[in-house]
Amino acid sequence: MWGPEGLDEAEAELLGPPEELKGRDVLEIGAGAAQCSRWLAAQGARPVALDISHRQLQHALRIGGSFPLVCADAGALPFADASFDLACSAYGALPFVAEPVEVLREVRRVLRRGGRFVFSVTHPIRWAFPDEPGPEGLSVSGSYFDRTPYVEQDEEGRAVYVEHHRTLGDRVRDVVAAGFRLVDLVEPEWPAWNTSEWGGWSPLRGNLIPGTAIFVCERD
Repeated sequence: MWGPEGLDEAEAELLGPPEELKGRDVLEIGAGAAQCSRWLAAQGARPVALDISHRQLQHALRIGGSFPLVCADAGALPFADASFDLACSAYGALPFVAEPVEVLREVRRVLRRGGRFVFSVTHPIRWAFPDEPGPEGLSVSGSYFDRTPYVEQDEEGRAVYVEHHRTLGDRVRDVVAAGFRLVDLVEPEWPAWNTSEWGGWSPLRGNLIPGTAIFVCERD
């Protein structure tokens, strides 16, 4: 799944037709419990799941899978140049780094010529609205152009969660600055079958404002 709307890769084919994934080397960045890598392996691809969180990778290990799990920083990928055919990231890594171009340049480095990187993030417009699923989440409460990060702190004032806001234009410029060609920008619509409501996600909001932005990039 590329996001809470429920758009899945089997339908979207943003990495390419599923039947053409067999034998391809794919890097999943910010893999979490490696759900995407597990699906890729089922298609016959050779995925590598990378995350900075050792705990998340332990969870992936418990679930199981016959692919490597790598604990590393997305801004310093521990792979040789041109190691992968494809890379993907579903809400992983990029929203949580202050310098996303550094991550994008690293991804481009490890991709082979013609390689594709597809990543999804919370749609930037959502930052202007309260994170509420009901009607109160439909009124603008802040400036879309305010790039102040969202930070949660523990009792001692240490940051335990940080998410960075980039406007849509910022994201496009980041992709280009890293040397990628932007092939597509997908904004999934909320499907009628999805009646889920959690956090700031709901059919009410999803039918009125986009929730996810998916960037399809290629290394020429």
